[in-house]
Amino acid sequence: MKNLITHTIKLLTKASNFGQKAKIQPNQDPNTPSIRDLKPAADSFKCPYCRSQNFVKKGFRKKKREQVQIYQCHDCHKKFTQLRDKGKHYPLPIIFRAMSLYNLGYSLETISSELKSRQKFGTTPTTISNWVQEYSEYLPYLRMRPYALKKFTPKQMVLSQTLTHQQVYQYRYHRAKCQLIIEDDFKHRRFGPVQEFLELIPSDCPHHHFTSTKTQRASESPLMFSKTQMIVRAKQNYANKLCNFVLQSVKDRKKRHQALQNFMLCNDSVTVATEVPIFIEREDLEHLKTQLGFEIYIKESKFRTKTSESSELSPPAKLPKIITGHIDFLQIRNGQVHILDYKPKAEKVKPIEQLTLYAMALSRSTGLRMFDFKCAWFDENDYFEFYPLHVLHKPKSKRKHRKVYTMEGTYQINQTKEKIENLRPKTKSIGVTIN
Repeated sequence: MKNLITHTIKLLTKASNFGQKAKIQPNQDPNTPSIRDLKPAADSFKCPYCRSQNFVKKGFRKKKREQVQIYQCHDCHKKFTQLRDKGKHYPLPIIFRAMSLYNLGYSLETISSELKSRQKFGTTPTTISNWVQEYSEYLPYLRMRPYALKKFTPKQMVLSQTLTHQQVYQYRYHRAKCQLIIEDDFKHRRFGPVQEFLELIPSDCPHHHFTSTKTQRASESPLMFSKTQMIVRAKQNYANKLCNFVLQSVKDRKKRHQALQNFMLCNDSVTVATEVPIFIEREDLEHLKTQLGFEIYIKESKFRTKTSESSELSPPAKLPKIITGHIDFLQIRNGQVHILDYKPKAEKVKPIEQLTLYAMALSRSTGLRMFDFKCAWFDENDYFEFYPLHVLHKPKSKRKHRKVYTMEGTYQINQTKEKIENLRPKTKSIGVTIN
């Protein structure tokens, strides 16, 4: 009896210590994370021993089902791997594909046979079920899956079409998710035109607009907007977490967009479409400019006029005939339509004009107000968002407006005339003003 009590106490002690951090060794820096905790991104990682980025490739290590790149650090002279799938018997792309197929509505047995036939990896339904449970925090769509299967079969769940528009784009639209978001939530019911627009893209998309030589891409458009009364908010979003998680499986940088789009469309609860083709014509731009009073300018220096205080933009002599683009991610959440663009090293870029043109084009195609849209760009570390309405619309009253009104609250405009080059705030603040 005494031995039984002693054994029970030992088991309880081990259980209480389970999950606690490992003890720091005497020669170990307390600020340096352990090797198990390191999950570097696909395009930037450090030596897990000395945190240095001074390393080179040093051969490969053969695993049972894949080859892993080995690196050698010049500072500590130790060898290491990128630790994407440390401790896993299967490559991460296989795991992610299995979870995506499960959320699309396929059974565990069907997924197991599909992976065995196409990928030549023999996985059991139990293994796939364990993957889904292990990574459930990255799969918020799981709660919507049983309701989606009542509306669509797995083959009908996602509408897909390949678009040859100077480049090859894979348009994908999640029918069940979009229908559940709009019909079940009262604050999203006014976004029914977005659902109709996405459904008709495969049949009604004017492909000649995207292949014409007279077409200008939104990312290369000469149009500019005054940013004196807009605020760019730097924050952390769930997209950062998913991006950091998914890009661990991407070895080729050219496939980052596709991998992230496929995962978010299948597994998150708000992304309804990817690579959405949009366009806006000259007549639409003129209507927005003359009827709604939106301020539109041009980049070229010959259309600029200088004053004693600052440099002001002048209206363009002639607007572009047509502007096209493809939205990376289209989300519906929190009572608004969110237009997201993945930008590696997001802190160093400012695609404000590009995203604003996306919002203008989608507004003209769906009939929704600019007030209903919100734009953002992100990577695995940063997330920057703004209201496109504040970029275009400026109050006509002579009184100087010092506040910006949004659905989230009222923000004070920065009164300094200096431009803010770094979008990420150094201190905790609500937003960053772009002049």
